[in-house]
Amino acid sequence: METLKILIPTDFSVQAEFAYLMVKNLDQKIKTEIHFLHVLAVPDTVSMDNAGNISTCGEIDVTYVEKQKEIAERKLDDLKNLYGAAIQTHLILGKTTDSIVNYAAEAKMDLVVMGTKGAWGFKEKISGTSTQMVARNSVVPVLSLMCDRSDLSINHLLLVHDFSKPTAENFKLMHKILKAFNPTLHLLQIISGDVISEKASIEANMKQFANLNSIEHFECHVIHDKDIENGVVHFNQMNNMDMICIGTHGKGGMLHQSATEKLINHLFKPIISFQLK
Repeated sequence: METLKILIPTDFSVQAEFAYLMVKNLDQKIKTEIHFLHVLAVPDTVSMDNAGNISTCGEIDVTYVEKQKEIAERKLDDLKNLYGAAIQTHLILGKTTDSIVNYAAEAKMDLVVMGTKGAWGFKEKISGTSTQMVARNSVVPVLSLMCDRSDLSINHLLLVHDFSKPTAENFKLMHKILKAFNPTLHLLQIISGDVISEKASIEANMKQFANLNSIEHFECHVIHDKDIENGVVHFNQMNNMDMICIGTHGKGGMLHQSATEKLINHLFKPIISFQLK
């Protein structure tokens, strides 16, 4: 059985625990290799060599950083005691979201799993969440969740996409989930126009997309709504999906957020985001 390399960034909060419980749920059907990563947030002027020795430019107290490092290492050891020696733990220094994104790519992880507290209103516009930022920039798919999903049964998987130009995407992870859990895959496109006049052509594109991506068993859905976020929320209210997959173009910022990022911040469902071509 092929192993799924999973990275769980941790700040030692309950959200990180939710992430681990979700991974253990996946582990029932997919063999996993679990890595916990803690990023000690420090300026670029602070560095750590391979032996774990801290050095700074002189403006920052080395003793303080070393103390924070010792605390983090104890907490990582506690995770090993709690979850077992099979998990692997890592400590790095840097900017939190950038370090997570870079580590996941360099270590060739298959999936990053992050719990999130969500973000609404002013907080969302100014800072968003670390999970949202990682999902925006990560070339590795990101699974986000807001609460304990340890008892989740994956029977209905939703893929939200624009099928107007069917192409082959990197769906390696989704295929593993389909093979392991054998859920019903729902293909969904949300449009602002008239469903009746566009449905036939969109469903034809969905079938072409499925063929290009080796998807054999699926259901097609086309609905009208004012935007993607509302469309996903309303579709889920009517059909109660277990997990949602949605692509992102990696664009976002203070004045713009993708539908993927809004859903990560607002929707109480596990969401897998992946970079589109």
